[in-house]
Amino acid sequence: MTSNIRNTCANFWVCVLILVTISCGNAQAHSSSNSYITLSTHNEAIVLRADINLRDIDLVFDLDQNKDGKISWGETLSKTAEIKIWLEQGIQLSTISQKCSLVEINIKASDHADGTYLSVEWTVSCVGAPKDWQSGLALRYDLMFDQDNLHRALVKIDFPDSQSSAILSPDRPVFTLTKANGAMFDVLARYVVEGVWHIWIGVDHILFLLSLLILAFLEPTRKSVIQWPAVKKAKTAVLDVLAVVTAFTLAHSITLGLTIFKWIEPSADFIEPAIALSVVAAALNNLLGWAALRRWQLAFVFGLVHGFGFANVLVDLGLPSDQLALALGGFNLGVELGQIAIVLVFLPLAWSLRHTIFYRWVVVVAGSLTIAVLGIIWTLQRTGMLNGF
Repeated sequence: MTSNIRNTCANFWVCVLILVTISCGNAQAHSSSNSYITLSTHNEAIVLRADINLRDIDLVFDLDQNKDGKISWGETLSKTAEIKIWLEQGIQLSTISQKCSLVEINIKASDHADGTYLSVEWTVSCVGAPKDWQSGLALRYDLMFDQDNLHRALVKIDFPDSQSSAILSPDRPVFTLTKANGAMFDVLARYVVEGVWHIWIGVDHILFLLSLLILAFLEPTRKSVIQWPAVKKAKTAVLDVLAVVTAFTLAHSITLGLTIFKWIEPSADFIEPAIALSVVAAALNNLLGWAALRRWQLAFVFGLVHGFGFANVLVDLGLPSDQLALALGGFNLGVELGQIAIVLVFLPLAWSLRHTIFYRWVVVVAGSLTIAVLGIIWTLQRTGMLNGF
């Protein structure tokens, strides 16, 4: 029995170390990087637009020549020729019979919620399009996957007779346009998958949630946290976890919806640091003992902030209005499924360790302090105080 507990502790600590390593390696720690691809028509010609984050392009071309932690538009323009070749190699359109050619018509800087992007537009010349696009016009995207396997390309199709969307990844780099692309189930399924993926790679969201769940397995007393006894009934812990998860879900669903329908549009300059601060608050709250705030209330208040963060990707995608509700519902459902999966992994581990000194000192105390430090680093980074860290 002792050996089993020791092995469980070791496995749990390995998971914690892996998560912390990922967190430190990914400074922004909110989500994977995204590019935005739009296919539309203008004067009966297909127009392809690609928006790529300058931060991502810097990983390939080392744009920050003066090493000041910032990427200027001038530094980007100095490597425009190389970047254009890279873009046209990594973004390709083809019909069943041939590869389409791209003719550049515009290149500029554009602002998105998470920073400055390089935006390029091309006219597309391919046989059979746009009238015959339903017959199999294929978009292939290969940018950034070698540098970041969490990278995603968010695709919007905006043709006069049809609108649809897609999410391209290393496992799904090709999107073939068909009449079924705009079907309700197809859109819903794609965004459920993206929602699950988004919560799993959003380290700040995960650590915020875990911080709120840590104390669910201990019985509150007026003594310090390290002296709290383990809960005796599983029902007590499960109800506590359910209260936190429900509050977080309800809160972020509210603000996710408000943002997507553009009733509230807070700046990412405020939201991203606020998400990082929520991680700090949740972690430090675990160390306050009897004076700690009720965790389900904390989950609700900061869940409102996290909802704005969840909305950034969908807002930037700019879905057509007839698919907005489907994308929102699918993405939100995916976030919940991803969240439930995390909770189901955490519950049995925490339950088996709740009697141990390891749980109180390493998971609760050391874990909360580590998460708080990471949250402080993210806050400083997102406010520009640690550029280049």
